[in-house]
Amino acid sequence: MSGNNANAHYVPVREDWLARRIEPALEPDLPIIDPHHHLWDRPGWRYQLDELLADTRQGHNIVSTVFVQCRAMHRAAGPEAYKPVGETEYVTGIAAMSASGEYGPTRVAEGIVGHVNLQIGEEARDVLQAHIAAAGGRFRGIRHITAWDPDPVIMNPAYQPPQDILFRKDFRAGFRQLAPLGLSFDAWLYHPQIPDLTALARAFPETPIVLDHVGGPLGIRGYAGQRDEVFRSWRAAMAELATCPNVHMKLGGLGMRINGMGFEDKADPPSSDELAAAWKPWMHTTIELFGATRCMFESNFPVDKGSYSYGVFWNACKKLAAGASAAEKAALFAGTARSFYKLS
Repeated sequence: MSGNNANAHYVPVREDWLARRIEPALEPDLPIIDPHHHLWDRPGWRYQLDELLADTRQGHNIVSTVFVQCRAMHRAAGPEAYKPVGETEYVTGIAAMSASGEYGPTRVAEGIVGHVNLQIGEEARDVLQAHIAAAGGRFRGIRHITAWDPDPVIMNPAYQPPQDILFRKDFRAGFRQLAPLGLSFDAWLYHPQIPDLTALARAFPETPIVLDHVGGPLGIRGYAGQRDEVFRSWRAAMAELATCPNVHMKLGGLGMRINGMGFEDKADPPSSDELAAAWKPWMHTTIELFGATRCMFESNFPVDKGSYSYGVFWNACKKLAAGASAAEKAALFAGTARSFYKLS
């Protein structure tokens, strides 16, 4: 990837820099389901099946994956609400290629999380059914990004949701269409918004929800130098969210610039020991609050690839789980994802 990516949230991927840190895979036989990655072909940044497989073949036992929406290959024409169905069609083709076995044992995109603009209200049901029809049995739910902050630099330029989106009648009318179709909701927001998600989860206890990226703790701009304060606020909100049994958590996504951890600024890429040490307060607290059967490690690749390699990431996760029981470890690395996303 070139350094000209307009989205300041994404750290440029430097393959030569990543190559400076190679680690043998720990526990190479441990089955892993990666429940959060993307695929795209953007100017200066291609991450298709070949690139993903180059990462998943770094010694860890990646048995299957879940693709999560990222505005890839939307339809160029047709009704606006249905344009994201193009992404599901695109990923379904890649999933079929992988399912042939011609590309190795990993089942890429065994589950697909697409996008529907829930603010279209009850009409969202028809679009959801179009995704289901396009996915060949792989469609599992949607992500509607609601990350908001008063600082426009922290806001992702590709997503400009209103501050109160999770409370709006139109959004909730669309959200109401998920559970009857057996679909889940991937939430992506920033840590000050976690109470909003708690309110949504309580209003729709029948809808499975998973919060991405450990709840989005911010560490740049006005949050820089406020790590302890952010952690206290984040933990209090997470403890309340954990009282909602329909909410699960994804453990990962801390390689983005907005988290302020600065891995990308180091002369050499971080080791798994460094990652585990930096992430321990966030990851262990989340597991303590939600339990292993409601938590799943996620790579968030290629977004986090600007900060560390795929193999090193999974080594860090295995070090963080070193004190877990065999059952807890099985849940964190595969079981929770398999259950939540209804994978084989």
